[in-house]
Amino acid sequence: MRYKLTTVRGYDFYECASAMQKAVRRGDSRVAGYFALELWSSGYDNYVWKRLFTISAEDCYGIITKEIEALWQGYTLVNKGAKEKKGRIFISKAVLILCDCRKNRDADHLQNFIYDRGDVDVEKWFDDVRRFPVQVPEYTFDVHTLKGKKKGMTKEDFFRDEMAALTPREPGLFDDLVK
Repeated sequence: MRYKLTTVRGYDFYECASAMQKAVRRGDSRVAGYFALELWSSGYDNYVWKRLFTISAEDCYGIITKEIEALWQGYTLVNKGAKEKKGRIFISKAVLILCDCRKNRDADHLQNFIYDRGDVDVEKWFDDVRRFPVQVPEYTFDVHTLKGKKKGMTKEDFFRDEMAALTPREPGLFDDLVK
């Protein structure tokens, strides 16, 4: 007979973990938070943190993993020398951040589709890389280079052109100052 992992309220461990991650993907903080805290209350705090780190890399856009790491460090700090686990507020905050952030599965797709499944024409890619010399793009020559200065490029050109080139671009507080 196979041993079944359960939580304090009788949930299947694996179903709790799956529900937590899938709820984060959907931005459902109530469900994600409930199951994260159910796992925590059941003594699976290390697993919860491992899963939250994985979610931050697998399902979330941007560099959100550093935020999760900072919360994990806070959790570790408040538990140092503690007789019983505390600091579930850090898990709650991590879940809320992950639920609220923009989602993107690029990291998971990169490893599964590009690397594992080979959904990239490697020979074509190598052919592209082998074409030397690589031309220096025209956008290189701005006010910071001798060639750009000789062309009459200005700081105003630099700010305008580089802001227009940001991809993907998030709106900034001072965008209105760029003419």
